[in-house]
Amino acid sequence: MQPASPERLRGVAADILTELERLQRLSEDIAFVHAEIARDPGHARLFYENLALKLHNFYTGCERIFQTVAAELNGAPPGGFDWHRRLLERMGAAWGDRPAVLSRDSVDSLREFLAFRHVVRNLYGFELDEERIERLIARYPGVWGQVEADLRRFIAWLETLADRLSAS
Repeated sequence: MQPASPERLRGVAADILTELERLQRLSEDIAFVHAEIARDPGHARLFYENLALKLHNFYTGCERIFQTVAAELNGAPPGGFDWHRRLLERMGAAWGDRPAVLSRDSVDSLREFLAFRHVVRNLYGFELDEERIERLIARYPGVWGQVEADLRRFIAWLETLADRLSAS
């Protein structure tokens, strides 16, 4: 892996910010669709399928950020059959000079969203457990807020390091 240049660090920060903007829009969509269940209970099953896909997208967006960090700062994402889980775990640990991207609490919370994404990919929408979706939706705002705060701290670290390297 090449040593981190200020441009590379700023590029990683910009990529994370772009994905955070998309995740923020997704957060608004999740709240809207969840509210539709109460307004139109006759179509709740369809709204739950929609929410399941949005929860799937939430974790996928987070994982895109993790893949960027791993590729640009860790040298490469992990390989193997369990690479998704290992990638998440690596984001909760310092890696060389890089601090942890996520707090332990965020990693622990995201494990459930990773597991749910696997379920969404392997079941028909009508087979999804609406109670599980409700539990995840109830937890989602807190998890999203925690993950967003962690990522914004990490962006600040990237920008500070880029500034220090530029001044050298």
